[in-house]
Amino acid sequence: MATVLDISNLQAWYGESHILHDVNLSVSEGEVVTLLGRNGAGRTTTLRAIMGLTGTRKGSIKVNGKEAIGLPTHKIAHLGVGYCPEERGIFSSLSTEENLMLPPVLSTGHQGMTVDEIYEMFPNLQERRQSQGTRLSGGEQQMLAVARILRTGARILLLDEISEGLAPVIVQALARMITTLKAKGYTIVMVEQNFRFAAPLADRFYVMEHGHIVETFASSELSAKMPVLTELLGV
Repeated sequence: MATVLDISNLQAWYGESHILHDVNLSVSEGEVVTLLGRNGAGRTTTLRAIMGLTGTRKGSIKVNGKEAIGLPTHKIAHLGVGYCPEERGIFSSLSTEENLMLPPVLSTGHQGMTVDEIYEMFPNLQERRQSQGTRLSGGEQQMLAVARILRTGARILLLDEISEGLAPVIVQALARMITTLKAKGYTIVMVEQNFRFAAPLADRFYVMEHGHIVETFASSELSAKMPVLTELLGV
């Protein structure tokens, strides 16, 4: 499959703090890739750097072959990249459906999901479509945060800790969502602390430590890599 995200020698700073050190990773179309690592390893900063949300960036970030390292965030989004941050960013004063309709549809050449398709994938949101953002449960807010991206036409999804703090039944629903999106050809890069959630979903894994990629392996190698993961992550 074609490489849709190709990162080479990426360095990133917050102010004078040098966070990422020569990060190299690539993601093919339709892949689910998970970034593993302890808190502070640089995983979220990698997602934010892809979107241009850090301070200084150096190196190369190519999205569908187009260099994005010098682009502002809104231009990167228009390349078809959707970012779901850990804090979700739901507008609390707007209803579920108003939140859903707020982001513009991107001119990526890919049609975003219709509202009906989104409600089919997330029945909870249809039931709560007139509810204010503040009245949604944590799981419903997480579903809405992802659903907003799907409506825009973005095909590369950057998902940061989407299972954190949610009830097991909601985590299972999010796992089904990722499986469905992969079947539809979406490309997904996940940062996940919940290893049991991430492991069955991912095609490949990158392990980060102190702003470096220290391991990369395919899902077929997971069993063999467990001793290393136990040492690095404590899983």
